[in-house]
Amino acid sequence: MTEFYFIRHGQTEANALGLKQGTINSQITLLNDKGKKQARHLHDVFDIGFADQLIASPLHRTQETAAILNATAKLPTETDERLLEISYGQWDGLKNQALQAQYPAVFDPVLRDVLPSYTEYATDGETFDHVIARITDFMTAYANRSADGKYIVVTHGFTVKAAVLAALQPRDAMTLPEPDNTSVTKISLIDGHCYVWFYNRLL
Repeated sequence: MTEFYFIRHGQTEANALGLKQGTINSQITLLNDKGKKQARHLHDVFDIGFADQLIASPLHRTQETAAILNATAKLPTETDERLLEISYGQWDGLKNQALQAQYPAVFDPVLRDVLPSYTEYATDGETFDHVIARITDFMTAYANRSADGKYIVVTHGFTVKAAVLAALQPRDAMTLPEPDNTSVTKISLIDGHCYVWFYNRLL
C-alpha cells in the first residue's frame, strides 16, 4: 500500500487578499506571517519522520512550507512539477470576488469558486481534467517506485482537491471544496485502486 499525505501550503498574502494565485510565483505568493505560523504549528503536531520522502511543488510557497515542516525529520526531498497549482491563465492574479461578479455563470454560488466550465472565459486556463490527469500520473509513478512507500506531498489547494477527485471520481467536482491551508489529506494506492482515508484534516 502506497500512502500519500497531501498538505496544502500555508497562507500567502495572495490568499489573504482573495486572489487567484494559480502558478504565480512572486513576492505576493510567499507565506505571510500567518502562513509561517500555520506551517510551524503543523511541524509541531505532525511528526513526518515516519515517511520515506517529502515531495513538493516547485513554487516558493510550497517550498517554504516544506522546509518548515521538514526542519526536524530531514526527509529526502524532491520537487515535482506535476504538483503545481492549477493555472487559471489570464485569471491568475485577479480577485476571485471580482471574477465571480463578472462571470457568475461559471462560479459555484456556495463555494464561491470556479466551475470546470470557467475555461469558456479564461481560455488559456488549465482544465480540471488536466490537473486530475497529472496528479493521477504522479501518484501512479510513485506507487510504481515503491508498493509500500510513504510520501509527504506539499502542494496546493486545487491540486489536493484534484487528487481526491481522482480517487473518488464524483459526478460533480464541486461537491468537494478546496482544503484549508496546512490541512492534511491521506490517500492510499493499492493495486491501482485509490482510497481516501481523510480529507482537509487540520491538526
